[in-house]
Amino acid sequence: MDAEPPEAPPTDTSREPVANLAALVERLKHAGRHADSVSLEAILDCVGRRTFAPFLLVAGLITLAPLIGDIPGVPTLMASLVALSAGQLLLGRDHVWLPAWLLARRVPRQRYVQALHWLKRPARWIDRLLKPRLQRLTRPPAHLAVALTCLLIALAMPPMELIPFTANGAGLALTLFGLALFAEDGLMALLGYALTGGTLAVVLLSLG
Repeated sequence: MDAEPPEAPPTDTSREPVANLAALVERLKHAGRHADSVSLEAILDCVGRRTFAPFLLVAGLITLAPLIGDIPGVPTLMASLVALSAGQLLLGRDHVWLPAWLLARRVPRQRYVQALHWLKRPARWIDRLLKPRLQRLTRPPAHLAVALTCLLIALAMPPMELIPFTANGAGLALTLFGLALFAEDGLMALLGYALTGGTLAVVLLSLG
């Protein structure tokens, strides 16, 4: 992602509820639609910043997406997004502050659109699996355990860029946690915890 002057603010769709992941991916198409590149600020404005779930989903999906997640430095940037938002949630802040240098990071629109197109099919498949269950694992105060786990993932992501496939595991774990909070699906949270443990174990063994 490169830094450029911010584009004009996008149409505010973040107040409208999103029914499922496929609808979220569809909404993301509108981010920066009048520019040649898409900033992180435009993406977050498009999906909303009122809850922790959008931060996790954006970071996870960008890390997973081909053509974007493969760009050197992108996993580390997404780790910064997660670390800042998770840290502020754990401190009890109602509003997440992000630095201008992070919000200004951009990706070429062509790559962005291609990545969203790739995400459409798995999004539809995942939506069929999501449903409210085991909600004690997603509702307060359990959301703090999710935030702490995601903070640990974020801190481990920079070295993951040097270890094949581990950044993808981190991106998938963040996506699972985002889906868990988004749909109040505790099973997704359990899968996220399991994947986090496996991914961090691989990182520690590789570094050791």
